[in-house]
Parts: sequence; structure tokens; C-alpha cells
Amino acid sequence: MDLEFYKNQALQKQKEHKKFLENLKKKPPKNLDYVVQEVHDEVFDEVDCLSCANCCKTTGPLYTEKDIERIAKHLRMKPADFEAKFLRIDEDNDKILQNLPCFFLNEDNTCSIYEVRPKACREYPHTDRKKIYQINNLMLKNTVICPAAFTFVEKMMKNLSK
Repeated sequence: MDLEFYKNQALQKQKEHKKFLENLKKKPPKNLDYVVQEVHDEVFDEVDCLSCANCCKTTGPLYTEKDIERIAKHLRMKPADFEAKFLRIDEDNDKILQNLPCFFLNEDNTCSIYEVRPKACREYPHTDRKKIYQINNLMLKNTVICPAAFTFVEKMMKNLSK
């Protein structure tokens, strides 16, 4: 997967994508959630996350208290020890990874804690979400990181311009 290509495409199309997403927010089509789910499924039939894992290499998820408790239990650690070993508090007061790429990313791009991974990882890149226009800024950011998010916005533009 040519990440540089997708990143450059996404950066070149930021204005166009932003305008499209803003228009979705102003006048969402009645069947928007249905179209979103359909396009999401189509994109993930084409895009293999294991061939990329750019999200795990370049961005860290937020860890909720539930995430911390679940993962710590899975690793047979105390939540406080898990936090001390892997997390830090960022400028927004969120708990995030101390280092990237993600410590739990294996060499083959699989996740060593996949079954108990953080909620933010499970939901990424948020392309199957209801009322998708509520996360326009996040979606724009994700198009630069994630080929699937970029492809999703491109396909949404095609589908909704028919």
C-alpha cells in the first residue's frame, strides 16, 4: 500500500473534502446512514488494514478508564501499573500512549491485544458511524492517515453526487 500516495492525494483534496463534508452537515440526505454503511462495507472489502497499520504506527488512541481496566486485566497487571508502563497524559488531559508506533503492534501489523483493544481502535477510522457529519474535522484528519478513510470520502462524494 502506497501510504505516501494516499497522504498526498488527501492533502491535495482537503478543501474539496472539507466542502463536501460541510455540505453533508448542512443538508444530509435522508438515507445518509444507509449510504455510509454501504460505502464503509465496500471500502473495507477493498482495503486490508493489515497491509497498512499506519494508524497504529503514527497516531495513538485515547484510553478510557474502561479500556485501561480491561487491557490491564488481560495483561494480568494492575491498572496503575499499566498506565505507568504504557500511557501518558497529553495536553488535553487525555490518556494516550507514551510512544509510537503502538507497543501492541506486531511486526506483521496484527495487534497483540486485538480482542481487548481500546474503544478508539475498534471504532477507527469511524467510517461506519451514524450522523457522520458530526465528526467532519476528525474525518478530514483521518483521510491523511488512513487510506480507507480517504477512499471512503471519495466514494461518498461519487455516490452522493449521482
